[in-house]
Amino acid sequence: MTNLTTLLFTLSISVTLVAQQTQKPVLHGKHWMAITGKPLSATAGAITFQKGGNAVDAACAMLAAGCTMWDVLSWGGETQALIYNPNTKKVIAINALGVAPTGATADFFKEKGMKYPPQFGPLAAVTPGTPGGLMTMLAEYGTMSLKEVLAPAMQMAAGYPIEAQTANSIERSKERIKEWPYSKKVFLPHLGEGREAPEAGEIFVQQDLLNTLTKLVEAEQQALKKKKSRKEAIYAAYDRFYKGDIAKEIVRGAREQGGLFTEEDLANWKVKIEEPMMTNYRGIDVYKLQPWTQGPVMLQTLNILENFDLKSMGYNTSRYIHTVYQAMNLAFADRDFYYGDPAFAPEEPMQGLLSKAYAKERMKLINADKNDPNIGPGDPYPFEGKKNPYLDLLKDWGKNQASVNDYKSHIPALDEQYITDFTAGTTSIEATDEAGWVVSITPSGGWVPACIAGNTGVGMSQRMQSFVLDAKENPFNVVEPGKRPRVTLTPSMALKDGKPFLSFAKQAGDEQDQNLIQFFLNVVEFGMNVQESAEAANFKTYQMYSSFGDHERKAGALTLNSQTPVWTRKDLREMGYHLSFEDRTSGPINAIFFDWKHGSFWGGSSNHGEDYGIGW
Repeated sequence: MTNLTTLLFTLSISVTLVAQQTQKPVLHGKHWMAITGKPLSATAGAITFQKGGNAVDAACAMLAAGCTMWDVLSWGGETQALIYNPNTKKVIAINALGVAPTGATADFFKEKGMKYPPQFGPLAAVTPGTPGGLMTMLAEYGTMSLKEVLAPAMQMAAGYPIEAQTANSIERSKERIKEWPYSKKVFLPHLGEGREAPEAGEIFVQQDLLNTLTKLVEAEQQALKKKKSRKEAIYAAYDRFYKGDIAKEIVRGAREQGGLFTEEDLANWKVKIEEPMMTNYRGIDVYKLQPWTQGPVMLQTLNILENFDLKSMGYNTSRYIHTVYQAMNLAFADRDFYYGDPAFAPEEPMQGLLSKAYAKERMKLINADKNDPNIGPGDPYPFEGKKNPYLDLLKDWGKNQASVNDYKSHIPALDEQYITDFTAGTTSIEATDEAGWVVSITPSGGWVPACIAGNTGVGMSQRMQSFVLDAKENPFNVVEPGKRPRVTLTPSMALKDGKPFLSFAKQAGDEQDQNLIQFFLNVVEFGMNVQESAEAANFKTYQMYSSFGDHERKAGALTLNSQTPVWTRKDLREMGYHLSFEDRTSGPINAIFFDWKHGSFWGGSSNHGEDYGIGW
């Protein structure tokens, strides 16, 4: 390609990106913005804002509504959040992930013939985290009462018109749901009929859940009558959930169905308010949660990519895709071996993993012309002045995967069950207000088909499956009681010149950070606005170990958008990639951009799912 041709091609890409028509309009707001996974949930946020709540109040209302709608999560799941506090000008991290219950040891699951903890049922559940996360955020950073914030969710629990996506998911999962008596009671109102799940538009009533939420409000209101402060009253409701009659019924219902929860497990669990992890990419501070999530993967990848001129490569050219794919694989290999709950030994080498010097060392492994299917974890310990105690484990890491060993002759199969496991869903919540509060949440757990804990209406988490049972896979993420699994859930926030720049998150398991990296680069490197970036064609790698199901790894598998040009496909195949295609590869991503020039917010919500935003 001549220099002139290259210039014209690059200019055509630039013009196309600027001029592209999005399927959804950019969302503009001056006073507030609420974006999440379902239209009704976004409405709950808007209602809360209109009543005078701040972004934390609105985010909590959206979280409560999403849980009640089973928006790929439930009240027994987990909540992960980043909050920008305009008073301190700091980003705060919320860790409301449950822990492995008493008796949940590697030997326990191995004796049952399991390679990993199960995907479904009472043994798949960590302790409930979302109620505690919601109440902690509200108490510490909100302005409204729990009664006000839960009002939309309580109206929905009393009966709301269920949408087709959830109703059909229930119908598809009904045989498994029938294994659990309390789930069957809630999800299958037409038991014995041809269709046993609710129909789209049918009023879906959850009386047990309404009773549970009512008890929380009662605890708060009783505390207020005793002259307790707003914060103290919310924590009184917190205590009723984790130490009172609600906790007793959760434990009773879980254990009746074969679960391991004890009352002490719930009473001893606490929400953690933490320092987030951060790196700087070309003058922008990017924040993620600690390594009990996969969040630092994005930071590691950006550290590697900062050494390349991505913009000159062109958006989604073969060279760009290959470079970003390789950088992500290097970071994900580190995730697969080094990430885990930092509250438990051994200590994760995060200082080394996030150092710029380590990134430059890792980037040397990128072959400019070929995919490396055997890429493994690096050694970050020297970059924090230590010796790696796991060099013996690293020697044999990953050698049991046929898709790696037999790479030349083996085409990795992306079967339906693998893709379902790999992209196991959640939702995301983005909120901001004119006072400067910003909230990014990626809650999850307790998705359909969920095992409901007794007569509480609370669906239990399925997050135990993200643990491993063998230290050879990851010595930091072996299951033990009281420990949090390393999860895929990963809200994101970026500051520029000390002020909010982007708040963004997405659903879908191991896809999350790889799509969020591309979204971020679309804005920063290619000048897209948030809606263009949210709809833009991304690509997906499966070369990391899945965090779900059988924890498989598909080296060299690459999913591209169906509109990818023939010449790009040809280049990538010659680089050793096994290609598959999807019509939409954009998310779902939800995001807010902060327009300081005009004093407004820009909202983006991808065209991939049912995500929806409202601004004012």
